Amino acid sequence: MNKEKKTQLKGLTLSELEEFFVSIEQPKFRAQQVFNWMYNHVSFDFSDMQNISKELRNILAGSCSLKALNLVGVQDSSSTGTKKYLFETHDGRKIESVLIPDEERNTLCISTQVGCPLDCKFCATGLMGYKRNLSVGEVVDQYLLVAKDVGKDKITNIVYMGMGEPLINYDTTLKSIEIFTHELTKGLSRTRITVSTAGIPHKIKELMESKFRVKLAFSLHSPFEEIRSRIMPINQKYSLQENLAALKIYALKTRTRITFEYTMLKDVNDRDADVKELSKLCSRLPCKINIIPFNSIKHMSPGGISAELEPTPHYAIHQFAEKLRNNNITVMIRETQGDDIAAACGQLAIKF
Repeated sequence: MNKEKKTQLKGLTLSELEEFFVSIEQPKFRAQQVFNWMYNHVSFDFSDMQNISKELRNILAGSCSLKALNLVGVQDSSSTGTKKYLFETHDGRKIESVLIPDEERNTLCISTQVGCPLDCKFCATGLMGYKRNLSVGEVVDQYLLVAKDVGKDKITNIVYMGMGEPLINYDTTLKSIEIFTHELTKGLSRTRITVSTAGIPHKIKELMESKFRVKLAFSLHSPFEEIRSRIMPINQKYSLQENLAALKIYALKTRTRITFEYTMLKDVNDRDADVKELSKLCSRLPCKINIIPFNSIKHMSPGGISAELEPTPHYAIHQFAEKLRNNNITVMIRETQGDDIAAACGQLAIKF
C-alpha cells in the first residue's frame, strides 16, 4: 500500500497557512508560529517548534512536510569563494544555485525552473532544455538550505538569475518574493531582491502593478532586433521595442533604474555600432549596463550558433565600457566568479 502523500507546507504564504490551519480545525494564529519557524528560524523539523504543543507537533510531523528540496552537493571555488549548490527535487530533478561573495554583500542566485525553455545561445541552461517550473517551496528552499549552511545573516541579496525565466513562472516568483520580504521572515527588503528577465512585456507590467516592485534586470545582449533574435529566440515573440516600452513604464512607476545585462560576444555585440545604438537606447529610460564576460559553455557540448560564440577579449571589454561611459552611461563590469566550478553567469546546467 502506498503511503499517503504529506501536505507540503514549505512555500505556503501566511494567508495560505492560515487557511490550512483553519481546515484542520486549529487556531489561525498557529500559521504565524509555523511561518516564523520555517522562514525566520530556518527550521526543517516540527520538533524545533517549542511554542506549539507536542500533540500538534506530532500531528503535523505525521501529515505534513517542511522540506521541498534535498541538498545533494556543494562545490567551492578556490579562487573566489563562490559556492555552487546542487539540489534534488522530489521527482529526482536537479537544479543549481550559487552564493556569490563580495566585499559588501553576499548574493544568492536562485533558480525558478528545471532547465529553461528560452534557448539563449550563450547560456548553458538553455542548452539543457526545459523540464518543468519549480514550486514556491522549491524556490524558497534554495534560500533556506543555503542559509542553514552559511547562516541566514550571511545572505544579503537575492537575484532570480539562476536556471529558468522567472516571469514564465510568474505566480511562483511573486509568492516567493512575498515570503522573502514578509516582516515575520525578518529577511530581505524588496530593494535587495532583483528579478532578471529575457523579456515578457505583459509580465513586466504585471510585476509593476504588484505591491513588491523589486529591482528589475533585463537580459539585453544586443541593441539590434535582428542580432538579438539570433542569439535570443524569445525576441522573435516579444520584440526589443515592446520590452523597452514596458521597461520604461516600470522604471518610471517604481522609481528604479533598469539594469541591462550585456554578455560580451566577440564580433557579435562588441562593435562601435553597438556602442552607438546602446547609447541611444539608454537615453530613453533610467538605466545602467552590467557588462558580463562570456563564460565557457563547452561543458554542455554546444552545437550550431552556440559553438561558434567567442568571448570578447578582456582589454576590448574595458574599451567598450569606457566608450559607453564617455556617453554618460553608468556601466559596471561583472568580473567572472566561479568559472572554475561552472558557476559563473550563464554556466548553470545539469546534463539529463
